[in-house]
Amino acid sequence: MRTMSDLPECLNFAKGHGTGNDFILVSDPDAQLSLTPQQVASLCQRHTGIGADGLILAVRSSTLPEGRAILQEHPDAEWFMDYRNADGSLSEMCGNGVRVFVHFLITKGLIGGLDEAPVNIGTRGGLKTVSRSPDGYSVDMGPWSFLFPELAASRASDSLVDTVGLSVDRPALSVSMGNPHTVVALANPLELQAAVLTVQPKVEPVPPSGTNVEYVVPGEPLVDNGVGRLEMRVHERGVGETLSCGTGACAAAAATRFWAGDTAPDEWRVELPGGVVGVRFFPGADGREHVELSGPAVIVAEGVLS
Repeated sequence: MRTMSDLPECLNFAKGHGTGNDFILVSDPDAQLSLTPQQVASLCQRHTGIGADGLILAVRSSTLPEGRAILQEHPDAEWFMDYRNADGSLSEMCGNGVRVFVHFLITKGLIGGLDEAPVNIGTRGGLKTVSRSPDGYSVDMGPWSFLFPELAASRASDSLVDTVGLSVDRPALSVSMGNPHTVVALANPLELQAAVLTVQPKVEPVPPSGTNVEYVVPGEPLVDNGVGRLEMRVHERGVGETLSCGTGACAAAAATRFWAGDTAPDEWRVELPGGVVGVRFFPGADGREHVELSGPAVIVAEGVLS
């Protein structure tokens, strides 16, 4: 039975979201707070806890092995986003989460407002650079890649996905954004609505660490004024269906852009149940193609769990 017993007394927290993808945020600079997966799940439980898609601890990078490794190359990456899924499991990265995390750091006075320079953030998915953007914040999500590149090149798909509500298994393409994604293209919005994402889709073969599953419908037309358009729903690993997924939006745009061919644009607008995010592909300084995610971040409440 999930319980919040044995949690620290008077735990200060904030609640925030990015396009409906919501998080509990806790400042723990010295990494003194030790939460079990069961406690995290209790806090994220919608009916008996605070309720969230995940929990983020704001810790200094120097307090974690993954953070110390990042500091060796990027000594200015003071803060690390210690992210847990709603079931308590660790996650490599969350694109909406890192925007909300930076907004939380700003509201707490832990970093400046990014008006003059971006900020480097440590995550288990590597370094993420966050800047201001007209719609909130933009994040250099780093390079993307196919999980099974040979199958992607030869067949443009690498797996089959069995989804409740859809009559047959659908081919899919697996993309890494630092965390794993499986992207399924659907024919029309009716199919997108028919997918029952309260039940975990069955992916064959499933990546070793599990996967997030994105269902996408290309816009009609696909490109409008040089910007690609997608509508998307997502089942997040360890969470279930969420209103938005930032890394999922990047993976969906990467897969659709690959399917569309050489004339596909580098800039995309991804519509999710919780709002709209922007995705842009650009050459990184490391010689690899990077992905930028942009969108809003909002802190909606602060409180004390007693």
